[in-house]
Amino acid sequence: GRGKNQTGKNGTDVLIEVPLGTIIYDRDTGEMLADLIQDNQEILLLQGGKGGKGNQHFATSTNRAPRIAQPGLPGLQKRLKLSLKYLADIGLIGFPNAGKSTLLSGLTMARPRIDSYPFTTLFPNLGVIAFDDEKVLTMADIPGLIEGAGQGRGLGHRFLKHIERTKLLLHVIDITYIPTHDILEDLLTLRMEMEEYNPSLIQKDQMVLINKIDLYSSRGRDVGSIKKALDQLGLESLPISALTGEGLEGLKQALARKFFNGQKEPESIKEKIAETC
Repeated sequence: GRGKNQTGKNGTDVLIEVPLGTIIYDRDTGEMLADLIQDNQEILLLQGGKGGKGNQHFATSTNRAPRIAQPGLPGLQKRLKLSLKYLADIGLIGFPNAGKSTLLSGLTMARPRIDSYPFTTLFPNLGVIAFDDEKVLTMADIPGLIEGAGQGRGLGHRFLKHIERTKLLLHVIDITYIPTHDILEDLLTLRMEMEEYNPSLIQKDQMVLINKIDLYSSRGRDVGSIKKALDQLGLESLPISALTGEGLEGLKQALARKFFNGQKEPESIKEKIAETC
């Protein structure tokens, strides 16, 4: 074109860089076009059009500047929706103020905002747990869930998708929380909300962290009774204090065993949970 015999075929591609974990959907049909989970992964989303023949192709010795040309075919057009799902090994879930952000800051170099009121965490935070042998694990702190999150209540429901890729879920429960009915009321509520959002979530490998044990002697629930109830459900549990650091070294050792010692994932406890509820 433009008197210079240019062709679109020789033009450069338009590359759009996105974070790992990006999913690309056709906005009009809802079809998933790509799930980018590998570094330097590329996908062709829109093919360019087919060029026509310019007037130089119709030039002759007697008609050197013909005023005719052959039109080309237009390129593809699509409306796209991009959605990010974090690629994390471990997902932290729990009610607001259970201590997830404090735990993340205690195990990693991440420094999420921490305060004493609900919904301090407004978006997921990622951190990296480093081990002595240079192995690392990534951990995602998911904003606090509340009852009804599966139907869209609260803030946490917007980020439940980020734990769909995780290999291990760490339920953080607050030992100072006073239940009205069941000793594991908050845990069971969380699991029901996850199942309502995506039933496959409760099939994942899971552990329960009984947090704020530095306060349990003065108020709240007894650690032994909670661990016994969790054992009956087949759930491994650890008492910790994210604030003081108590139990965090034991937690790191447990995570290393799960991820680096080739342990098999435990059997589903969905039926046990259903019975308890």
